[in-house]
Amino acid sequence: MKIHTILSPQLFSLFAKDIANKQVLIIDILRATTSMVVMLENGAESVKPVAGVEEAMRLKNENPALLIAGERNGFKVDGFDFGNSPQEFTEEKVQGKSLVITTTNGTQALSLSLEASHIWVGGFLNMDALVKVIANTQKDVYLFCAGWKGHVNLEDTLFAGAVADALVKLGGVVSDDATRAAMGLWGIAQDDLQGFLSEASHVQRFQSMHAESDLDVCLKFNTSNKAVAYENGVLVAIPS
Repeated sequence: MKIHTILSPQLFSLFAKDIANKQVLIIDILRATTSMVVMLENGAESVKPVAGVEEAMRLKNENPALLIAGERNGFKVDGFDFGNSPQEFTEEKVQGKSLVITTTNGTQALSLSLEASHIWVGGFLNMDALVKVIANTQKDVYLFCAGWKGHVNLEDTLFAGAVADALVKLGGVVSDDATRAAMGLWGIAQDDLQGFLSEASHVQRFQSMHAESDLDVCLKFNTSNKAVAYENGVLVAIPS
């Protein structure tokens, strides 16, 4: 299994022809892919990621029982039931519910990846489960960092490095310098993840939004034992 890393959606065009019949892991640590896992962990019946606000609103109009979640520029979209904080998606609010989510970065990256044979979603909170299913699938994998509005960011790159490091220990082969760089950063940061990220642009954005408490959720390891796959237009939890 070869491991590739796409550090930003702006670079995706370089890989678009290569992902068919391969695995893609969508990474948006702060906060979309973390929130998606939390939704399913807390009992959501279904979660449908969509690229645009208009599509989410259309689905809500067609089915008022749907709950819609999402942000633009980090802030909850007007008229939505939820923003994009993983702390919003409590069991009380989402158990047995069908949700739609759209975000600035994560759902956009997912929408680019539909030619892949397997699409996985997650973060630190379900890292071990993701590594297990990716390794067991055995197809080459692309670690796709959602970044921020096309730019590379630290937190997604670090997680790509963490996953790559774990996959190499299971026999995976590093295929590009982007993966080597991500693994190098992970080697530096892994013992003090929050400290390393303290000056990251998205963390500073969180501080300006008074959303620092989300970091505690997004940077905890393996609070979920579910890998999350995108299948037939919705996210599906796969217990490890």
